[in-house]
Amino acid sequence: MVDENEFFRNITLKLCGHLEIEKGLHACIKYLTQHLPADAIYLEKYEEDVGAMRYIARADSEKGELMSILVPMSAEAKAKAASDMKEITTNPRPVIMINRPDEDPITRHLLKALDKPQSSILGIPLVVEGQFAGAVILAALGNDRFNDEHANLFATLKEPFFVAMSNALKHREVLKLKDLLADDNQYLQGELRRISGDEIVGANFGLKQVMYKVQQVAALGSPVLLMGETGTGKDVIANMIHFSSARSDGPFVSVNCGAIPDTLIDSELFGHEKGAFTGALSQKRGRFERANKGTIFLDEIGELPLAAQVRLLRVLQSREIERIGGAETISLDIRIIAATNRNLEEMVKNKLFREDLWFRLNVFPITIPPLRDRTSDIPALVRHFIERKAKELKLSETPELAPGSINALMSYQWPGNVRELENLIERSLILHRGEPLQFEDLVSLPSKKVDIKTIALEEKTVELDALVKSHIQSVLEKTNGKIHGPGGAGELLGVNPNTLRYKMKKLGIPFQKKGKR
Repeated sequence: MVDENEFFRNITLKLCGHLEIEKGLHACIKYLTQHLPADAIYLEKYEEDVGAMRYIARADSEKGELMSILVPMSAEAKAKAASDMKEITTNPRPVIMINRPDEDPITRHLLKALDKPQSSILGIPLVVEGQFAGAVILAALGNDRFNDEHANLFATLKEPFFVAMSNALKHREVLKLKDLLADDNQYLQGELRRISGDEIVGANFGLKQVMYKVQQVAALGSPVLLMGETGTGKDVIANMIHFSSARSDGPFVSVNCGAIPDTLIDSELFGHEKGAFTGALSQKRGRFERANKGTIFLDEIGELPLAAQVRLLRVLQSREIERIGGAETISLDIRIIAATNRNLEEMVKNKLFREDLWFRLNVFPITIPPLRDRTSDIPALVRHFIERKAKELKLSETPELAPGSINALMSYQWPGNVRELENLIERSLILHRGEPLQFEDLVSLPSKKVDIKTIALEEKTVELDALVKSHIQSVLEKTNGKIHGPGGAGELLGVNPNTLRYKMKKLGIPFQKKGKR
C-alpha cells in the first residue's frame, strides 16, 4: 500500500527541485514507475482559439525534453473537447482515465498525430479561474493498464502539477520576452547609432557651440531642453547626450508628444493596469517605466496637453509614477530630455504651457541653429547623406558630385533644414542614376520670404542696370562699336575692355560686327 502523503511529498520535491520543467518531469517519471504503470508523461495546453493541443514538455525513463508542438484537432475531436471542457469546468473531475484509446476521439487523434503506439491514459485536468488550461497526461503502453487505485493516487498530484505548469508557461514567456527584448534592444541601439552616427556632422563648425554644451551636460543627470526649428536634428543631439552619458547602456525611449491622441497620452506615458478602462485587456508599462535606468526623449513637448503637463511635472519633481487604475507608486531613475520647435515662453504667457513645468525643463537649454545659419556644414552633410543614402538604396557605387553643384545648395535658404537636405540628396540619387549629382533643378524655387523692401531694392537694381546699359550703348555708338585700343569704348569709359565685354554680355548688349573692336 502506497503512503499518499509520502507519494505527494516526493513528487512535489522532484518537480520543484528543477527550474527546467523537462528535468522535473524526468525525475517524476522515474519515481512514478515504482508505483504506477508509466512509460511517458506529457504537459499539454489546449489552445481553444485555434482548436489545437500544444505539447509543452514530455519525459520518459531516458530523458525529459521541452516541446512546442501544436497538434490540430479533427472535427470529431474538437466536438468531444468542447463537451469535455464544459463538463470539466462545471463539474470538475480530479482525473480522467482512458484505457481504450480507440474509443476516445481525442486520445485516438493525438496518439496518431504524435505517431505514438496505443496507450492507456491518466490525465489530470488543470482548470484556471473556471477555464480549462490543459492537462498532465500519464501514458502506459497497451490497453487496460490503469485501475481506480492508480487513478486515485495520481489525482493527489493535481496541485504540484498545476504549479509546475503555471511556472513552465511563465518561464517560457519570460524567456521569449527576454529574447525579443534583446533583439529589439540590439536593433534599436543600432538604429539610433545609424541615425546619429558615430560623430555629429558639423561638430567642429556650425554646431561647435552646441557640442560644447552637450559635453558640459551629458555626464550629469540634469534635464535638457533642446530648441530649434523642425528638421534641425534635435533627435540626433538627444541621442548624442544619451550615448555620451553614464546611462548609455540603458534604454533610450523616444516619445513624439504631438503624435499621440489626447485620450491615449496617459496610457502611453504612464501605462495602465488590466481592466483600468475598456480595452485594457492586460497590464501595460508606459514609456516612462520603459525608460527606467536610461533616458526618455520627449519630442514636441509643446504639443503636450495641459492635463498631461501636470503629471509630467510630478515625474520631474518626485521621479515617481502610477499606472492608470493602479495604486502602486513606481519609483524611476530616468533622465528627461525635451525638445520643441515652438516658443515655450510665449506659450506660457498665453496660458498654453505651464509656467512651473517650463522652469523645471529649462534647466539647461540648448538651441540648435537652422541650416541657413551654418552653411559651412553643407558640404560635409552632403557627403554624409550621399554615402548613407547610397547604401540604403543599394547602389553599386557612391555617386560623385557634378562640378559646381554644391553652389546651389550653399545659396538656398533650407526652410526644412537638415531633414530637407537629406530628402533632397535622396531625390537627386533617384533622378540622376549613374550620373554626377546636380541640384540646380531641385532648389530652383525661391525660399526667401519676399517683402516690400526686397521688391523695392530689386526695382532700384533693375533701374540702375537700365541706366548703365543705356550709357554703354551710347558710348559704343560714338566709337562705332570699337571696344579695344585708343578711342575705344573701354578707354572712354575708363574700364578694362575685357571687363566691359563681360558687362555687355550680362546686360544683353550685342557686339557689333562692323569696324575694328
